[in-house]
Amino acid sequence: MKSAPLHDLVTYLDEYLRVTEVPDHDAALNGLQVQCEGPITGIVAAVDASQRTIDRVVAECPSGTMLLVHHGLFWDGNLPVRGRRYLRLKALLDHDIAVYGAHIPLDIHPEVGNNVVLARQLGILDPTPFDTYRGIPFGASGHLIMSRDTLLARLVELLGARVHLIPGGPETTTRVGVITGAAGNRIQAAADAGLDTFVTGEGAHHTAFDALELGVNVLYAGHYATETVGVKALAEHVAKQFGVKWEFHDHPTGL
Repeated sequence: MKSAPLHDLVTYLDEYLRVTEVPDHDAALNGLQVQCEGPITGIVAAVDASQRTIDRVVAECPSGTMLLVHHGLFWDGNLPVRGRRYLRLKALLDHDIAVYGAHIPLDIHPEVGNNVVLARQLGILDPTPFDTYRGIPFGASGHLIMSRDTLLARLVELLGARVHLIPGGPETTTRVGVITGAAGNRIQAAADAGLDTFVTGEGAHHTAFDALELGVNVLYAGHYATETVGVKALAEHVAKQFGVKWEFHDHPTGL
């Protein structure tokens, strides 16, 4: 079984994802969140560094595994190491499991980013950003001519998720945009960019009226489901670069 030095793998990820350059929430703590002693023997991609994810890695994977996630360990802020934080960290440290998190840096990446990957999977050939986040280009959009019902069916097939359509736009799509996760508040930005259809994960109740009144089809495909695509693409890419194995651990929330 091949392995790779932790330092080399982390250095590559930091540079590839530009984690020190891309703005994000303070609690995201992008980059290496938990180190391990030995070299990396394999990569497990997952959306969340939850206890369920950690427990499965501990049960099924050897020491020296890197858990590569979109949502890292510290979203609840600078808190004492007790309760569920203690349990997560203890399991990781006891079994020498590393954790690397990438939030916005993974969302916006032009090759393996959540937005670009899902847009390409839907059939948008050369997706480009249509929105901004803290001054940086965000989202992925382009021409995609198909019935909105066909687009919905394609999302269901790709993600294996329940998809909710708000039919605010035309029955046949022409310009479609994607922002994965919780981007229901970006419907106005999609309309301003000239999109007739917007794909995201979730949104608030009032966004139904936003979609209907702004003339935009909105497809909510699940926060979790829409963000499985980036960690898979990133893990596959890094595993090839370093000659280590990788796998995806699926822990859907239904949200």
